[in-house]
Amino acid sequence: MYIPNSSFFPLIIVALPLLYWAFNFRKQTKLAFYVHDYLSGHDTSAITVAGKDGPQTSVLSFGTIIVVDDPVTEGPDLNSKLIGRAQGMYINSQLDGKGLHLMFSIIFTDGIYKGSTLEIQGADLFAMKEREFSIVSGTGYFRFVRGYGIMTTHFIDIPNLKAILKLDVTVNHY
Repeated sequence: MYIPNSSFFPLIIVALPLLYWAFNFRKQTKLAFYVHDYLSGHDTSAITVAGKDGPQTSVLSFGTIIVVDDPVTEGPDLNSKLIGRAQGMYINSQLDGKGLHLMFSIIFTDGIYKGSTLEIQGADLFAMKEREFSIVSGTGYFRFVRGYGIMTTHFIDIPNLKAILKLDVTVNHY
C-alpha cells in the first residue's frame, strides 16, 4: 500500500478552502423600495380578516390578522414607478398590540427582477424607527437567497390606517 508523502497533506489543507472561496459564485444585491399599506380609502390594499371582534378589529389589537396586496414602488410617492406587489399577511402578535409578525412575498412585476420574488418574515415592532427582518427565500433572480432588510416608516397616518414603509434589503444569492 502506497502512503503519499506527508508534505502533500498541508498543501491540500490550504488549497481546498482557497478553491472553495475562488469558485463560490455568490452575488450580493442591495435594493431599496417602498410598500404602500392602506387599510382604508379608495386605494385600500390591506384588510382585517380576523380578530377578537371579527373583521372590525383594529390592527392595533393583539391577535388581529391582516391580509395585504400592497403596491411596491421605486419611490415614496404612490405615483412613482410600480415595480411589484407585497402579498401576504401580518398578525398582531404582541399582547400590548405594538408588534406585528410579517409573512409576505415581494413579487416583482417590472424591471430587471420581473418574475422574481423575495420571501420576507419577521417581527415588526412598529413603534421603533428601524426594524430588521429576514429574507428567508426567493425565486427567479433571487433563487437560494438569504438576507435581511431594514424597514423604516416613511409616512404614517394612524387615524386613517395608512402607512408608507421603506425597505432597504441586502441579499446574498447565486
